[in-house]
Amino acid sequence: MAQDTSISNSWKILRRFLVGILFVLLLGLFLLSRIDNPRAERFRMALVDRFFPSFEWALVPVTTATRMVADFQSYTRVYEQNQELRRELQRMKGWREAALQLEQKNAQLLALNNVKLNPRLAFITGEVMTDSGSPFSQSALVNIGRQDGVRDGSAAVDGLGLVGRIAGVGEVTSRILFLSDVSSSVPVIIMPSGRRAIVRGDNSIVPPLDFLDSEVGVQAGSRVMTSGDGGVFPSDILIGQVAIDPQGHFRVRLAADHENLEFIRVLKVTPREDIGGPGDIIGIAIGASE
Repeated sequence: MAQDTSISNSWKILRRFLVGILFVLLLGLFLLSRIDNPRAERFRMALVDRFFPSFEWALVPVTTATRMVADFQSYTRVYEQNQELRRELQRMKGWREAALQLEQKNAQLLALNNVKLNPRLAFITGEVMTDSGSPFSQSALVNIGRQDGVRDGSAAVDGLGLVGRIAGVGEVTSRILFLSDVSSSVPVIIMPSGRRAIVRGDNSIVPPLDFLDSEVGVQAGSRVMTSGDGGVFPSDILIGQVAIDPQGHFRVRLAADHENLEFIRVLKVTPREDIGGPGDIIGIAIGASE
């Protein structure tokens, strides 16, 4: 019991001694760091050179932790910037889609204003509306009708090419039967070869070219125009270009944009005056000059 008490007292004395030495050492280091003297500075640098390399191992965890914190903060900033860029990209996609739609609409309107037509042809422009249903699978309604001078069978163009023909007329609305409809058949002439054929609808955007009188001179890219045969359509209206499918059959890639129609022109043909003799020609010429 006495021995345990002696060991306990000795440990207390040693602990007080060590605490005293540590206090004196810390106080000395504090005073040494506060002394502004060249000799003290050289002594401080000597201590750093002597002891600092020995403590590099203790600084490794601190350095690693500091680097990890910095990397995590950098990753957080990058993630936030990435999210902001994603949102900005989404907004830009919306603006891009709106710009493309406006560009397409502007191109269609410009094409309608600049299309070259036969002098005998008059036209009226209408807006394509939602289809309310009909026996035709490829058709649409337009907001012009009988009171605007539209007649059944009149040709309709969109400024780029032939869209179809009028297949039903009301007082204020009409129905357009597209070239792609199975009920549509248009006599055509292929340029520059002059071969004649019929574009027959099959409910696809690339209808076949049937009853071709000869394949000589017909090749992919040849222009397909209305021939005017039968008097249904005026002649020389662009329909599209010849294309060849994988089976080697001739088809027509339509020039008109049937999937994005907004405005169309319905053509009204002015009938020719019959000329019976030379006197009639002179009379017509005089009337035109007046």
